[in-house]
Formats: sequence, structure tokens, C-alpha cells
Amino acid sequence: MNTLPPLFVSHGAPLFAVDAGSTGPALRAWAQAHARPQAIVVMSPHWMARQPTVMSTPAPQTWHDFGGFPPELYTLQYPAPGQPELAREVLALLQGAGIAAAEDSRRPFDHGTWVPLMHLYPEADIPVLQLALPAQAGPAEVYALGRALRPLAARGVLLMGTGSMTHNLGEFFGGQTEPAPYVVAFSRWVETKIAQGDLQSLLDYRAQAPHAERAHPSEDHFLPLFFTLGAAAEGARPDYISREVMYGMLAMDAFALESA
Repeated sequence: MNTLPPLFVSHGAPLFAVDAGSTGPALRAWAQAHARPQAIVVMSPHWMARQPTVMSTPAPQTWHDFGGFPPELYTLQYPAPGQPELAREVLALLQGAGIAAAEDSRRPFDHGTWVPLMHLYPEADIPVLQLALPAQAGPAEVYALGRALRPLAARGVLLMGTGSMTHNLGEFFGGQTEPAPYVVAFSRWVETKIAQGDLQSLLDYRAQAPHAERAHPSEDHFLPLFFTLGAAAEGARPDYISREVMYGMLAMDAFALESA
């Protein structure tokens, strides 16, 4: 069984489903170059709950949890199956790590999950389940969730955090096409710290990273990165898939954390 490196994927705006830029093809190429996962566990910022909650839905629906976008987006479906047996194993791993967790047998796929998966695995034939982002969690707590699930990677399960390397939607309609300087500065600081294995600086990114509050007025879209960091093997280093910036302010960084 191949051990799959965990992924962090910026899922951008819902338009990423049809406006793939260079990131969409790069994700597809990465998936084709690696072993097919036995299943996929995803943390998306579009499912937040009071405590870690595991999707155990047998056949999750595709939720179009956004408004005001072109009609074609609302016709897209990602009919991947769920896997209740894996959900129970995820629960057991979390509880074994001392993390109180619950399950949800009716949860659909939100766009933070199905949009990037449409590029990675468009056939939608790999079982997928989501793990909710705890609403009050910070970087260290989210890191612990990934660490608790690290053993699944050895069984061919892909552990993936999705969010956005930068996510200031107040600037979305600014009309800028070139990457904003603060976006580049923040994104490359994060890349450097991950490459150095400097977890402590990353956990303290709010104080240490340049333009952190502008890049993330709220933390939700950045926190899944720590799920990916926690899921990685000791000494893993980033293999970057994309450094694209869309709309001047959405950094679409995507990377795998490959074992040294």
C-alpha cells in the first residue's frame, strides 16, 4: 500500500470549478502522477462545527453553498460515495488521541471539498468524507487533528486540507489582475517556513507573518493548512503544485508534503 503525502489545496472562489486557471490542470497532473487513493478525508472551512465532526453520510449530495454565480455552477455534481466504515475509524483515531468528536450522517459535500476534487479526481469514484473545522479552534488544535489521523496515510487514504493561502474577500472586486504585493509576501513567507520545518513560526503566523491580518481577516480559510501539516510525516517538505494568484488577491497555492 502506497503512503500518500497529505495535500493543501487553495480552492479559491466557486468559479474555480469552471475557471481552472493553471491550478486546475496542475492538480490533475499531480493526481495522475500519484497512486490512486483508497479514500479521501477532507477538512474544508465551509463546514464548521462546535467540535470535530466526521461525515458518515453513505452517499453525500453536492451542496451549492453559494449565491450570485453563473447558472452553470449550480448544475455541477460530484457524486463520490461516502464511507461510513472509514468515518468510524476516523472517530476512533480522534477519540484515541483524547479529542472529543461526533459524527453527522446527513452532511453533504460543500464547495470547499467538491470544487478542488473535480480537478483532482473528476471521475468522482473515490470515497470521500469530510471532517468539520471546530469553530473555536486555533492552529495548534487543528494541527492536532491532522496528527491524530496521520496513520491513515499508510493505508492509502489521502488527507487533504482545503482553504486559501490568502482570503480577503473585501478586495475581491477590486479589479486588480496582477498579484498584490502583500499576497506574494505572505504566501512566500509561509512557503519558506514550511520548507524550513519551522512549525513554531507557522503556529504563531498571526504575529510573525507579513500582512497576516490583511491576508486573512478571519482565520477559517487558513486553518486547514494546519490539518495538512499535522497529517504529514516528520521531516516532510513541500512539493509545490501551484503558486498561481487569481483576481490579484486569491493565492491559489497548492502543495503536497512529501516525506524526506
